[in-house]
Amino acid sequence: MPDASTEVEKLGCYLLAGQPKSSRDIVAEAAEADALGLGMAWISERYNKKEAATLSGAAGAVTDRILIGTGATNHNTRHPLVTAGYARTMQSLTGGRFVLGLGRGVPKLQDAYGIPRITTAEMEDFADLMRRLFRGEAIIGHHGPAGSWPVLHLDASLDEYLPLGMVAFGPNTLELAGRAFDHVVLHTYFTDETTARSVRTVKQAAEKAGRDPDSVKVWSCFATIGDHIPEDRRLMKSVGRLGTYLQGYGDLLVRTNGWDRAVLQRFLADPVSQVRGLDIVGTQEQLEHAATLIPDEWLAPSATGSPAQCVAAVRNQFDLGCDGVIMHGATPAELAPILEEFRATVPV
Repeated sequence: MPDASTEVEKLGCYLLAGQPKSSRDIVAEAAEADALGLGMAWISERYNKKEAATLSGAAGAVTDRILIGTGATNHNTRHPLVTAGYARTMQSLTGGRFVLGLGRGVPKLQDAYGIPRITTAEMEDFADLMRRLFRGEAIIGHHGPAGSWPVLHLDASLDEYLPLGMVAFGPNTLELAGRAFDHVVLHTYFTDETTARSVRTVKQAAEKAGRDPDSVKVWSCFATIGDHIPEDRRLMKSVGRLGTYLQGYGDLLVRTNGWDRAVLQRFLADPVSQVRGLDIVGTQEQLEHAATLIPDEWLAPSATGSPAQCVAAVRNQFDLGCDGVIMHGATPAELAPILEEFRATVPV
């Protein structure tokens, strides 16, 4: 029978969820996540005060057991040796508790900043380069989808396995994650049907590639917004967050979940959708108005209500086939009462 500690290790959180006042908040959050017994802490990257390498080092320095992963960084914003050196430094700092998590990125942002859009072939090529570098290989004259370099080399004596993660959305990325990565993070506000389908896609791709499907850990990224959080913050974390997703890549999310595109069009046509970053700068009035434009069923794939209700929703993600659940959008302190309920109700 499972024990509480083992079951809690299947849960994770994001550090510095949303827009923290200070990057230094990660020090207290990482230590608390470690003390709470969570299995993994993820770090998202933003082009502001959330640069992943710096935050990873801070989290690694103040924790002892929790896994730390980037969820995610983009492989084409650093030279491969810079990324490999970052990953190796983190593995050394944490005693092997680091997962290098990659993602495709947001096309609108990439276009705006002149960063090339990322293809599936590029990510697969880059993952292979990281594997080879961590085996101590000197890569001479590489010409592949990820780029061309005369020499790539870390250390001839190096022979380590670098766990790789992938933040995955569409079927091509999910299949890539299954055949070449170790951890897969699904997107927030996936319906139950989409979540179950995504898990199957990953596991089947792993099996087709000759891998043990159980070796690829699929994480549900599950909005967790308990009633103990003040109402204005709950609205920001739910309506604000989903509204921001709809602004950035609403067509993809709606298509993936089989939602009504006409609803999305009405939302995007409304003046409130011109407020960029609703989950950061949206006022209470704007968020309340946005809530009238987003159907309740679109917000339903989340953990809300009392700690018991949140735990039931989290456990349902495991029933859908997920190996882990990232309780997204909440700080470790905000998750404490939910974790207390989770521990108290582990089947014996």
